[in-house]
Amino acid sequence: MINPTAFRELVIAALWTGLLAGLLLTAVQQIQVIPTLLQAETYEEAAIVSNMENSHEHHEWQPENGLERTFFTAAANIGLGIGFALLIGSIMCLKSRPANWRIGLLWGLAGYLTFFVAPSLGLPPEVPGATAAKLADRQNWWLITVFDTGFGLSLLAFALTRTNKFFGAVLLVAPHLMDAPKPEVPGSAAPVELAQSFINATVFANAIFWLAIGGLMGRFYKKDL
Repeated sequence: MINPTAFRELVIAALWTGLLAGLLLTAVQQIQVIPTLLQAETYEEAAIVSNMENSHEHHEWQPENGLERTFFTAAANIGLGIGFALLIGSIMCLKSRPANWRIGLLWGLAGYLTFFVAPSLGLPPEVPGATAAKLADRQNWWLITVFDTGFGLSLLAFALTRTNKFFGAVLLVAPHLMDAPKPEVPGSAAPVELAQSFINATVFANAIFWLAIGGLMGRFYKKDL
């Protein structure tokens, strides 16, 4: 059972990790992701204007481009960073093994594969203006994929028997044997090349984010064994 001192150290480490990883992700997004996103939004806005000529729909509130949007993006990234850092730190604590930044990188890689790579194989990042399947269907498939991938990786890494390791490999493949939810009529307001550029930029940004979370958490969190 974790003691109060260890819990406080875990939280402090997660706060610093989330802050730094979130700011790093925001910086990378400004260079890699946001320019592509802004281009895609011009196509989306053009499509919306065209549709609104025959309707009375109104835009929902969204931050203005520039400092306001960057601030809200950074706040969201920091919040995500803290949450994922707490998750990784908790797992480190449960494993009861000394951690360092190298070990942290491995946990960060596992998080990247679990929460981004595996779900993206079926539901790749989408640019604004792209059609998508029902949100509930996508959320359910995402949750199943994350659970199976995380559990499967843990069995491959830590299971003592070949049977359990084989079961872990099966779990990694299982979600992808089901078709990920797709829209009835696929389409996007943005060109295909722009959509692919957005996917590539998002893959890179999330890799940096997760490796930063793992490495920083391994560096900051010195638990008492």
